[in-house]
Amino acid sequence: MGGAFGKCFDPDGARFGVPTFPWRYAPDGLATRRQLRSQGLRPGGQPIAAQVMRLSRRRPGGVSVAYLYRVELALPVRAMTSRKWGALALAMLARCTCPVCRTDAGYVIPTSLGMCVTCAYPQEQRAA
Repeated sequence: MGGAFGKCFDPDGARFGVPTFPWRYAPDGLATRRQLRSQGLRPGGQPIAAQVMRLSRRRPGGVSVAYLYRVELALPVRAMTSRKWGALALAMLARCTCPVCRTDAGYVIPTSLGMCVTCAYPQEQRAA
């Protein structure tokens, strides 16, 4: 095997310590966290079963890695309690409240501005 496929193929885990497969070549019965979540499952404390790897120019190490978990050992996702829903609603309200004028902006305040658009650009709002 040559090229990128050969660098990312280690089914017995001798090179990387965990079985490694090239991107999109993982065996059936293994899934990433996102794939488990889309099925209504979570890893549930199980160890990493394998990983998929691909070469990447964007990553500092030169590779992107996604960990795989066994689907048959995955547990169902825990249901949200009323307290969790309430905490999530308060957190979203805090993200939408402008710290300068203390009003609900109706959108998530950009972290680059740190305040609502009306407070960040008052001259342009008066002209319009």
